[in-house]
Amino acid sequence: MNPLEEYQRHLTRRQLLSRSRGCLGAAALASLLGDVPELSAAGQSNPDQRGLPGLPHFAPKAKRVIYLFMAGGPSHIDLFDYKPELKKIHGTELPESIRKGQRLTGMTSGQKSFPCVAPMFNFKRYGERGTWINSDILPHTASIADDIAIIRTMNTEAINHDPAITYINTGTQQLGRPSFGAWLSYGLGSPNKDLPAYVVMISVGNAPGQALYSRLWSSGNLPSRHQGVQFRSAGDPVLFLSDPKGLDRGLRRKMLDGLAKLNAEKSQLSGDPEIEARIAQYEMAYRMQTSVPGLMDLSGETKATFEMYGPDSDKKGTFAANCILARRMAERGVPFIQLFQRGWDQHGNLPKAIRNNCDKVDQPAAALVKDLKQRGLLDDTVVIFGGEFGRTIYSQGTLTKDNHGRDHHGRCFSTWVAGGGFKPGIDYGETDDYCYNIVKDPVHINDLNASVLHCLGIDHNRFSVKYQGLDLKLTGVDGAQVVKGLLF
Repeated sequence: MNPLEEYQRHLTRRQLLSRSRGCLGAAALASLLGDVPELSAAGQSNPDQRGLPGLPHFAPKAKRVIYLFMAGGPSHIDLFDYKPELKKIHGTELPESIRKGQRLTGMTSGQKSFPCVAPMFNFKRYGERGTWINSDILPHTASIADDIAIIRTMNTEAINHDPAITYINTGTQQLGRPSFGAWLSYGLGSPNKDLPAYVVMISVGNAPGQALYSRLWSSGNLPSRHQGVQFRSAGDPVLFLSDPKGLDRGLRRKMLDGLAKLNAEKSQLSGDPEIEARIAQYEMAYRMQTSVPGLMDLSGETKATFEMYGPDSDKKGTFAANCILARRMAERGVPFIQLFQRGWDQHGNLPKAIRNNCDKVDQPAAALVKDLKQRGLLDDTVVIFGGEFGRTIYSQGTLTKDNHGRDHHGRCFSTWVAGGGFKPGIDYGETDDYCYNIVKDPVHINDLNASVLHCLGIDHNRFSVKYQGLDLKLTGVDGAQVVKGLLF
């Protein structure tokens, strides 16, 4: 063995990666700055917008996801999982044979009585299948009954908000893991080099609720350029996007070019992948200075569009306005758009509070589906409407003639899905007469995520990253399944 071979044989993994990263970093930089003639050959694409080699695994039916997340736990009993027999059990004690020793939150574990509560609303049958939907507060959703699949048997192990919302967004209750949108950005990239692959918007003007932490759209252990970018309703849509006063575009470009060269040199020395991510983020921010203002300007939308999305649709930052923006992002190829609507945590005063919630989201959510459909985008866009868990059949606190509350319930809850390869006009799964336990076709939250990935052409079992000796996946480690009964 010659001296060179002996040296290479004894290279540590860290040394090998450090030495090889320099070449890779330089190549990545040259391609990242493909639109900057003085730094690389013109016409090259931006790999921060490409996905992984070999993805998608098979031909996808969907190109993007719009996730309408109702944070706080919407009551499935009062919205979608209605049974006429519920009126017969109203006011009666929840049988132990139904409760089955379920772990309760600290908010109701001390109650001496658990009286069942039927919905204090009217329900009607809609669509060709005659599915039950709350006709009092979801009339617009009822109008798209034949376009949506209502999953009545969603379930999760989490019973409190933070672990539950973390779980459904990342595949685990542990903090610090990549969110769904970050996984999608990492795996598939984006066809639009001028906008982030993952955009988050939090509605204003709704009832206060649980805190929404930025880690819910973080990239976790994936490169930071895949984290969600939050668009704000006031001031600059994205923080620090505008040039400082006195700095014109030409000077900004020269500054970024200089930073890119310095970062590239540092990358060659250290092999730190986050330096390449930083280069990509600077370039994306520069391009967004042009693309974002046009995206956020709704002045070109027609009067008919605003009327379709409802009276709040011309008010910046509302759920309705954000739904219009979500459609505009879908048109521009943004792969993952997530709208958070807080205020669904109705431990008390549920009949009034849930009505107020639906006043904000019913018409815009239905309009989004209709709008995507008429523009030919629904076939390759998955739209999801749901929260982190449901609510209990029993009342939290005192049950009166016209008022009550409901506690958290993860054993079963409802979510609707439309487009992108999901069957329209179906009800999937069945709960018991108390809307408390699943009796047919359960869908775990990771099963839904696996099914969405399948629509995007990704086999969730083959989509993982090594981290601290583990194969991390969006769909967790407990054997998630693609729900074929939901898909074409």
